[in-house]
Amino acid sequence: MTEAMPIDAGMQDYVADTVAFFVSAMMVVGYYIHHRIQASKDSTYSIHSVNALARRLWTQNVMTNAGKDIMAVQTLRNFIMVGIMMASTASLLIMGTLTLSGQAENIVRSWHGLAMFGSHSQEMWIIKVLCLLVDFIIAFFSYAMSVRLATHVLFMLNVPQSSYIEHPELSYECVADRLIQAGNMITVGMRSFLFAIPLVFWLFGPVFLFLSTIGLVYTLNWLDRHEATSSRPSSLHIKAVPELNNRGMQGSVHALTFPQSQSK
Repeated sequence: MTEAMPIDAGMQDYVADTVAFFVSAMMVVGYYIHHRIQASKDSTYSIHSVNALARRLWTQNVMTNAGKDIMAVQTLRNFIMVGIMMASTASLLIMGTLTLSGQAENIVRSWHGLAMFGSHSQEMWIIKVLCLLVDFIIAFFSYAMSVRLATHVLFMLNVPQSSYIEHPELSYECVADRLIQAGNMITVGMRSFLFAIPLVFWLFGPVFLFLSTIGLVYTLNWLDRHEATSSRPSSLHIKAVPELNNRGMQGSVHALTFPQSQSK
């Protein structure tokens, strides 16, 4: 019994951090479940579905209409440059996080000066920094994959239309799927950066982790919704596009059209 007392006391130091981490994770998971349910009811509820539709229609327009080569190259060049820049940013953050992991003895006490709860041990500090490091590695991998996929799309866009029959995997539907995957990787990388905000606040204490997660969920709820479905219903009409398949989108595929202005 006497030997178990130090162990129990040591475990109590980790309770606040553990509870704050799992409660924060459940809030994020609950938000995504709610968002998925709403998106299954209305495909235009999610901004990601609208973005996927825009990429599919853009690919179809480029590959079926002549004279779009320069525009397509410039657009994809800008897309690739975003991935390169953000991957470079993620690599710098990875190196900074690795540097931070070796300074636990110097800053673990000072960074917890405002924390009423939570552990001040070096072991918990390493766990927090490790979670932050994994998050930045996921961001780097996602942006690197987006560059890889977009580079392939850059060549696939210039395939002659006569080759579609012999090579159906090079049709605009398949190319659009590849471009949508690249866009999804950009989204994952950006989400990793957003998830890093609560993880950074976790370094200051579990209370800051909980509060920052609440702010993150509120921000995601604002960013992930397509505004036209709720704030401008009178100026936006939705019509079905049966000729497009809905791979890469949930639910039925729709096109967004704006009403023509009436002459007075």
